Amino acid sequence: MRALLLVLLLSPFLPAHSSRHVAAEMKEGAEIFLATLSVEQRKSAQLPLDDQERESFHYFPMKRAGIRLDQLQPTQRNLAFGLLASGLSHRGFLTSTQIIALEQVLIENGADQDLRNPEKYYLAIFGSPADHQPWGWRFEGHHLSLNFTILQGKVTVRPFFMGTNPAEVREGALAGLRPLGKIEDAARSLARELAKAGLNPVFSQSPPRDIVTGQSRHAVAPELTGPHHKTFSPDLQADFHKLIQKIIALSRPGVLPKDLVSSQNNLHFAWAGSLEPSTPHYFRIQSESFLIEYANTQNGTNHAHLVWRDLKDDFGRDLLKEHFEESHPPREEKARSH
Repeated sequence: MRALLLVLLLSPFLPAHSSRHVAAEMKEGAEIFLATLSVEQRKSAQLPLDDQERESFHYFPMKRAGIRLDQLQPTQRNLAFGLLASGLSHRGFLTSTQIIALEQVLIENGADQDLRNPEKYYLAIFGSPADHQPWGWRFEGHHLSLNFTILQGKVTVRPFFMGTNPAEVREGALAGLRPLGKIEDAARSLARELAKAGLNPVFSQSPPRDIVTGQSRHAVAPELTGPHHKTFSPDLQADFHKLIQKIIALSRPGVLPKDLVSSQNNLHFAWAGSLEPSTPHYFRIQSESFLIEYANTQNGTNHAHLVWRDLKDDFGRDLLKEHFEESHPPREEKARSH
């Protein structure tokens, strides 16, 4: 807990640097963290870049590859959270620590102590941190899956998953805590205003039980539905972009391209379920390559899942493909070049 508080106090002062600066800080953070590990710890924490585990994506409480927080000494734990903070905004880091704190709330409400252990979160580093060669890292546990790929100053952060159980703490010392509440409220407000404007986004009165893409390594795009953002009034377009910004702003400035939203020419907003608060609901924001899903349908509408997937570049696949094609062109191409 002291480690969490230390990094939380320092995280607001992280500068909003370019992607290249963020990549350099991640490299430094990962190298220092790895340097503190014993041989046995390092075997757990560091895996090859091409290990199949790198594209494993889960948000259930389960055993994972990587080194678990309770296998670390206090100094090492501080450095692990420092690496986490290097990829998130202040808001994102705060949200992630709140999500971890909810495990203790579940224990106090009778959940299994081992299953909901707040230290059952894992850090895995894939490959060797480098300036000119690809590498990556993942911080994952119950309701958190943050997957970073880094190459030559470029950083991708997808899949990006955050969940909350409970979505709202209703009693005890943390009563009123809603880590993803502002996102849910903004989406419901937008859906209501769209319906009033004759652009009803509700495609079903029965929401899916969870995010449609689930825990798939390769996210399959759901049906493109809901009104197109270019049919929105200027005020509603502004509200729509604010909603998206609330989500992508959980990651650190410099990790994402500045034109990420404006480059999406075919964005749709869709809602399922009632528009009334405290009722099961689901929404998604989608283009051909961009997908955000949010579901709050379980545990009496008090268990939320938020995910952001890149339908073409999850786990930095396109980034790595481009690199390997440039570094290792096909033999025929090599022959022609000579």
